[in-house]
Amino acid sequence: MDILMVGGGGREHALIRKLKESKRCGAIHCAPGNGGISRDAVCHNVSGTDVDGIVKLAKELKVDLVFVAPDDPLMAGLVDALEKEGIRAFGPRQNAALIEGSKVFSKNLMKKYGIPTAGYEVFDDPKEALRYIQEQNTYPTVIKADGLALGKGVILAENEEQAKDALHSIMEDKVFGASGSRVVIEEFLTGPEVSVLSFTDGKTLCPMVSSKDHKRALDGDKGLNTGGMGTVSPNPFYSDEMAKRCMEEIFLPTVKAMNEEGRPFKGCLYFGLMLTEKGPKVIEYNARFGDPETQVVLPRLKTDLLDIIDAVIDERLDELSIQWSQEACACVVMASGGYPGSYPKGIEITGLDENGQADGAIVYHAGTAYQDGKFFTNGGRVLGVTALGDTLDEALNKAYDAVKTIRFDGAHYRTDIGRIGMK
Repeated sequence: MDILMVGGGGREHALIRKLKESKRCGAIHCAPGNGGISRDAVCHNVSGTDVDGIVKLAKELKVDLVFVAPDDPLMAGLVDALEKEGIRAFGPRQNAALIEGSKVFSKNLMKKYGIPTAGYEVFDDPKEALRYIQEQNTYPTVIKADGLALGKGVILAENEEQAKDALHSIMEDKVFGASGSRVVIEEFLTGPEVSVLSFTDGKTLCPMVSSKDHKRALDGDKGLNTGGMGTVSPNPFYSDEMAKRCMEEIFLPTVKAMNEEGRPFKGCLYFGLMLTEKGPKVIEYNARFGDPETQVVLPRLKTDLLDIIDAVIDERLDELSIQWSQEACACVVMASGGYPGSYPKGIEITGLDENGQADGAIVYHAGTAYQDGKFFTNGGRVLGVTALGDTLDEALNKAYDAVKTIRFDGAHYRTDIGRIGMK
């Protein structure tokens, strides 16, 4: 099967490398891809959000499958457009992708169907939002932009001043564009966080192995929120008993709720969970593979990914038994100096071989360019250095050993991935 991957980050690189393991995998194309992906697939300079451009490319290449990985194209209706042209596509249709595309929609869905989540209110007026926060007078309080914001649309306000600033930047300065026209003000939950990705064909749901993301930019869970500075799998807090509870109270009710709403979800449904004293609660849904969770989940997948994709599209996921490795996996993100704020691009990366890899690890490229046999930085998160091990410590040691061999000016990474808040 010839495949077109839509996207250009570390998640897409991980998906491509896993697809290449399949005996049925033919040529792999990627739009737009990146420097590292260009060593594993043929890259095409078409933006993932260019719906007409992607459909045209898929037709020209005569691919058998288009895998739509990022959130923006899903919300732009790319899967719908491909299916309309008779092209097989993996990912939810636009009306189902709304579960990630609108926080207001997902919170109202959970309230309507009794799916456990944090208490909340919705506002489209910053003055009313601030008045509500002042009346509640409980901090920290969680402020979320309604729409997509590259995983950065959530601000934790520790006091009234920070809440005021957050509402101003989201709703008036529009730092996240139209995504900030409405906000969700949410109660602050405490407990271990767990990410669970799942395959679903709209009827059957198969959870993947659990993972834990580290969102803050700096060691000690300090600094600004990022798209993710590293991940580990499995998540030590996610017991078999908790998994069973989440399946019954959250996962299956969500699939059922989407069907009830006439929005059947087919693809990868991501559950961001908080394990509170009162039980598991949903922090957020994503309508696609998480980044960088994918980088630690997929290396543990033993079943052919292409077989799973076909089963999801054809709604016969119940026929598969998906197998996972017992190994642990760790990913350390190497980021550009300044990320998640402004950062330079075009800095040469050394310590990688001609395929962009390093000894003892798998290097997933998130923000790189490739020119004249050399790799250069081209994004905020640059590389996801990933390793498997019999234990989490072994996987982490291997990943960090590889990180030390890779260099670029201004590189920064956390030194405590998998070692903070894990007990």
